Amino acid sequence: MDTEPWYFRATRRALGDVGIDLALGEYLNFMARGQSAWDLALKAGVSATTVYRHKRFRDEHYQQYLITEDIEIPGVDEVLTALGNTSAMAIVTTAKKADFELIHRSRNIVSHMEFVLMSGDYARSKPAPDPYLAALDRFEIDPSEAVVIEDSERGLRSAVAAGVDCIVVYNKFTETQNFSRASEHVDSLAELPGLING
Repeated sequence: MDTEPWYFRATRRALGDVGIDLALGEYLNFMARGQSAWDLALKAGVSATTVYRHKRFRDEHYQQYLITEDIEIPGVDEVLTALGNTSAMAIVTTAKKADFELIHRSRNIVSHMEFVLMSGDYARSKPAPDPYLAALDRFEIDPSEAVVIEDSERGLRSAVAAGVDCIVVYNKFTETQNFSRASEHVDSLAELPGLING
């Protein structure tokens, strides 16, 4: 699912309500480092109580976008079916449980997976290695036996820190981020079966 642009839009909207104009470049830098754009509000003197309240508004905006906007990436189910013929797969995401369930409540993606790890299932979020280390532990495999598919620098950093090769799939939203440490780059998900199964 292509949800990150909508999370940015929800965050920008909520920050705008407290007088902070969040630029896309700023957001992507915060995202890559695993930091919060809400630090901008705190540094500007917005109280922690107000930040907490507006984060709730951000969550409401985001969930509304998840319901009303087109977040699907064409061909995902076919790609996962092809990959599932030779590989065991899992979803390792920074999404909150409520958001994840909303995203996937009427979609088939989770049925292709052995398990899902989301926010709360590991100590530190991406770009820390914890999410992918937890997945390796769950699969009971070494890093050399796995490959990660990512489309953000934050995710790539997490995979590299966990010692796992990472294939980066092009995403227009994150195209300016640094993907130099990826083991492979592809332009679309459709290329993955040939690359991984080949």
